[in-house]
Amino acid sequence: MVREWDPRRAPAAEIGSLLDTLNAVLAADLPADPPWQDGALREYLAEVMPGERRISWVAQAVPGPDGQPGPILGHIHVLLLGDIGVIDLLVHPAVRRHGIGRQLLQVAAHRTLQEGFQSIGVEVVGGTPAVDFYTSLGFVREYVETRSVLRLDRVDWPALSALAGGVSSGYRLEFCPGGPPDELLDAYARAKAEIRDSDDSDPRAGSYDPQRLRDSLDCLDRRGMKPYIVLAIHERTGQVAGLTEVVVPAQHPTRADQYDTIVSPDHRGYGIDRAIKARMLLELRSTEPQLAEVQTWNAQANEAMLAVNAELGFRPDVEWCEYGVDVAELVHRLDAIG
Repeated sequence: MVREWDPRRAPAAEIGSLLDTLNAVLAADLPADPPWQDGALREYLAEVMPGERRISWVAQAVPGPDGQPGPILGHIHVLLLGDIGVIDLLVHPAVRRHGIGRQLLQVAAHRTLQEGFQSIGVEVVGGTPAVDFYTSLGFVREYVETRSVLRLDRVDWPALSALAGGVSSGYRLEFCPGGPPDELLDAYARAKAEIRDSDDSDPRAGSYDPQRLRDSLDCLDRRGMKPYIVLAIHERTGQVAGLTEVVVPAQHPTRADQYDTIVSPDHRGYGIDRAIKARMLLELRSTEPQLAEVQTWNAQANEAMLAVNAELGFRPDVEWCEYGVDVAELVHRLDAIG
């Protein structure tokens, strides 16, 4: 039974059932990943940025003889933003290859088309059954990153301290739990916009402005995701010369997510990239003692950052791919399958 589903109003039992399915998927496809917890899972599924919408559906087993609702066996949501719908689909491994994934994708694709969107994108983990599922339906791989994972119990902390202090004179590092202070937000936004304009290697780069960044930080907080930022400040000008961002999600608090690490072109070659990432790890060691790992994603062409990550102890894990498809063609293909 496939039905539209609102995580804000869903009973706690349904949130728990979805969590069970999510962890079954992780155990099958990414067995080294930590299981998710129920902390802020409802908020993680419901909260969005201003101007965005998320619509969800579940596939639920029919009620049993006692009339109790059956477990949630699959889930899909589509995030409508800009000119694209981005989906996230999961099906319990025990019931894969029974058409549940196609049913969920079909209803989401129809809604995306009705909403006037022209394409659908999805993140796919390399080496999992999802690759064949999406390619068989016409999805095309558009972008590839390498996910790398750092185990904190293997970090050489004295060496890391030396790296954190290795930035050239004329720069200072600032640790900002929760995000940059208001007086640095404009400079922070300018640094991100400068990288977007000067580096077209990442086709997903979006717009950065102070209000958008405020909204992003607020959305992270509502979703149960704590941001930490380290800034490199050019002391003579007050410019943000570099920054690195890490988020610790309530849903998997033992593994943090590394977001952007950027250095302004005018300030490269001064050891900033290594220093800010090393400083971040040192700060996380004391502020988030439950952390066991940090995961990060890098374009395979970004050899400089891959080298920095390797020096810090990150080890390549899996390919993380983005696939896309024309939504009208996808609807036609799914309807023909039935």
